Amino acid sequence: MRSEETVFVGGPLDGRVLPVLTGPTGHPPKWYEVPVPDAAGGPPTVFTYRRAPAGYTKRLGIQRGWKYEYVSEGRTRRTLKWPWSKPDRG
Repeated sequence: MRSEETVFVGGPLDGRVLPVLTGPTGHPPKWYEVPVPDAAGGPPTVFTYRRAPAGYTKRLGIQRGWKYEYVSEGRTRRTLKWPWSKPDRG
């Protein structure tokens, strides 16, 4: 498996560069979750990071890679919205 050195921004991993496994397309996963065990034996705390472009070159505007940005509210779950589905009530 191939890995890519990826920068983490914000949260407890701020400033660290970790190797992240890439998928079949050569990109790291869109979300990166870090479970931290609780000292009292309770459920682990999960820190969530979202993939974002690391930057672009000046001349051609080519993307320079990826970074992970901390998301304090956690991962957002999306639902499929089909044209023939009824709207959500709530």
